[in-house]
Amino acid sequence: MELGLHIADFTWNDGPARLGPALADHVRSAEEAGIARITVMDHFWQIRGVGPADHEMLEAYTTLGFIVAHTSRARLHTLVTGVTYREPGLLAKQISTLDALSGGRVGLGIGAAWNDEESAGLGFAFPPTAERFERLEEAIQICRQMWSDADGPYQGRHYQLGRTLNVPQVSRKPYLMIGGGGEKKTLRLVAKYADACNIGGSPEVVAHKLDVLRRHCDAVGRDYDEIEKTTIFPMDPGTSSDDIVRAADALRPLGFTAAYVFAREITDRAAIVDRLGAAVPRLR
Repeated sequence: MELGLHIADFTWNDGPARLGPALADHVRSAEEAGIARITVMDHFWQIRGVGPADHEMLEAYTTLGFIVAHTSRARLHTLVTGVTYREPGLLAKQISTLDALSGGRVGLGIGAAWNDEESAGLGFAFPPTAERFERLEEAIQICRQMWSDADGPYQGRHYQLGRTLNVPQVSRKPYLMIGGGGEKKTLRLVAKYADACNIGGSPEVVAHKLDVLRRHCDAVGRDYDEIEKTTIFPMDPGTSSDDIVRAADALRPLGFTAAYVFAREITDRAAIVDRLGAAVPRLR
């Protein structure tokens, strides 16, 4: 099982004035420690469950561009982009740009968005749940069309594009992850479109979610084994490398091949990488 560093909090001992050098060192150290994937949240305020809203938070795609320049091997993407934050044509172009600049290492993680407080605060539209899922499916379709040889129009219920021209074209279809475990809508979209899902929770919870995903795959004629199963869990100040290995090992028998770990209330970024790095060889 691969370990991913999910950077969910940028409030480190270095302080906000040194975020650039600190982040560059953080991601370089992660690669050197054998961490195969690096992801960031797509939020504009810190989210509940990680820290207070006024903790440091960086815009996701600017940050991914910075990380591209300071890494050479890791797979990079958001975990995950809220569909309501960007027009799909812009989002597809952002991924294409990062694909070109990274040598094909950047993928798209996407979901239906959930942070109504953040959206209201910054003026983002936040339609009802059903509409957000309609927009999510259309956004995925637009991205797939822009990452293909087709450059014709796209006419959806919520998005209309006159020409889906995308140059330079991606070197290969970017890795597409759909995040979340919603059984009626999210996992249906995973079965229909995604290369990977990301489902958190106890082994019992995720086993049930995977059964639901398998049924959706059967319904749409998709090979369940084509979809990579990934998970996410936190690292707190008291979390050891042993704890990380145990949490990941508990999900490995269910078919999970990657676990993204995010730190909460750990301001010493070197400690984050040290603990993850110590766990990496034990999960191979």
